[in-house]
Amino acid sequence: MIRTKSEIDKMRKAGKVVAEIMSEVRAAIKPGVTTKALDSIAREVISRRGATSNFLNYPGARGPFPAVICASPNDMIVHGIPGSYVLKDGDIISIDCGAIVEGYHGDAAFTAPVGHVSPLATKLIEVTEKSLWAGIDQLVRGNHLYEVGREIQKVAEKAGFSVVREYVGHAIGTQMHEEPQVPNYWPGHKGPKLQVGNVFAIEPMVNVGGPETKTLSDGWSVVTQDGKLSAHFEHTIAITDSGPEVLTQIDI
Repeated sequence: MIRTKSEIDKMRKAGKVVAEIMSEVRAAIKPGVTTKALDSIAREVISRRGATSNFLNYPGARGPFPAVICASPNDMIVHGIPGSYVLKDGDIISIDCGAIVEGYHGDAAFTAPVGHVSPLATKLIEVTEKSLWAGIDQLVRGNHLYEVGREIQKVAEKAGFSVVREYVGHAIGTQMHEEPQVPNYWPGHKGPKLQVGNVFAIEPMVNVGGPETKTLSDGWSVVTQDGKLSAHFEHTIAITDSGPEVLTQIDI
């Protein structure tokens, strides 16, 4: 879908709220903090900015999602429910969050170390973020959508990691998840041609071990099948005449 300049301006506003959530939650990540406490910080930002959460009460097979962020530690890939889990030194934690402003959505994620982490965990975080930016660089008019996933996959696999395939990026606008989907790998064909006004949420999920996943009994939390670490980064990006504009950066 092609978004108008007015629509993208509303998405910039949503993106600023999401960026603020990420900034404040990231600053609070340390050993001894519960994931529920991180969710409370995000709720306060959303309320303060007059926004609405697009995660809270999102429908699922086992009931609606009960929080405004996903908090996924260590081998948990995505959709972790904030609760009593206490962050400890050496953990990594991915935070996925979003907001709605004037009917338009923003969506972003990051993975952070907790205290002192292993060299492998540090490498995983760095490579996953690098893969996100490699994908974002492909979001220019005239390119094709699935070139995003091809570049993400190249970066991750060159580092010896694997890319999750069951969960993908997506277009975004008046709904958080819109078509088309954006694979984080090369599906074998180029996909649709990109146009100015397209807006996508690009979100590589990269594993230390294999790409296989499983969902826990809560119906939400997705973990690596082999129990090895996973990292997740995401931004919402609009394609403009001058190239990709990241709407969920803190400095926009």
